[in-house]
Amino acid sequence: MRRLLLAVLLVLGAVTLVFILLHAVPGDPAAIAVGDFATPAQIQAVRHELGLDRPLPVQYVTWIAGVAHGNFGESLSLSTPVSQLLLQRLPHTLELVLVSVVLGLCCGIPIGVVSALRRAGPVDIGLSALSLTTLSIPTYVSGTVVVLLFAVRLQWLPASGYVSFAQDPIGHIKLLILPCLTLAAPLVASVVRFTRSSVLEVISQDYVRTARGKGLQERQVLRRHVLRNSLLPITTIVGLQAGNLLGGAVIIEIIFAWPGLATLLFQGIGSHDYPLVQGCVLVISGLFILFNLIVDIVNGFIDPRMAYGAAR
Repeated sequence: MRRLLLAVLLVLGAVTLVFILLHAVPGDPAAIAVGDFATPAQIQAVRHELGLDRPLPVQYVTWIAGVAHGNFGESLSLSTPVSQLLLQRLPHTLELVLVSVVLGLCCGIPIGVVSALRRAGPVDIGLSALSLTTLSIPTYVSGTVVVLLFAVRLQWLPASGYVSFAQDPIGHIKLLILPCLTLAAPLVASVVRFTRSSVLEVISQDYVRTARGKGLQERQVLRRHVLRNSLLPITTIVGLQAGNLLGGAVIIEIIFAWPGLATLLFQGIGSHDYPLVQGCVLVISGLFILFNLIVDIVNGFIDPRMAYGAAR
């Protein structure tokens, strides 16, 4: 309950900060909404209609009260309820992030274990260097390189776009591969590094040597004793990185023309669409905190001592 209360306060703080910053940015949303040739009287009428002529505290309280009742307001630039836009775009972003997380785990954990078992060898050095290189490359650079290599030069996959899975399953998967690879690459590198460090720490413990002394095969030792006790820092970093993927999705969705929540947020910022930006930030902040809350619950199952400490 304490964590849930803290989560609500964090989301409220993030939304409040964005509300203040948006209104501090130069520009009039009403003037943008009516166009370049509108008269001052028309702009003022639109401002009154949208409630932008009211004091900022009144606008803030009105918006928070609406959110409490499930009303995010109406987009100033698209003339569509924000909740409807969020419901349309949110599944696309969740698909991109969740597939990238699964890809990061499926690739990062085995590679990290191999790197730890080949410590200080050529394989370990090569994998460590590759991980550091991947972490050092910005997402917009790797995304551009991936498009040039696999879409333009080799023509194996489409460069950008979106088609629903129900309409064209094969085409949907092809369009999903490149953005997920680009978004998952830093996560894979982080998981490899944390898995390697965690396995090296656990593999030197006394209970691991005892298990080997009992005659257990190396595969059983790794599965029963090493991997399970190495998962705690791995799940923690995955929770943090999953939240960061939501931020990285902004660049990825723009590069690959993926119609997700991040591109909607970018569109709202460009048009000074206050309700749209505030709604997007509210959902993204909630997802970030939800990911970390799920990680805390999973860590409680992995290590019951953490759940006991949290309960105390």
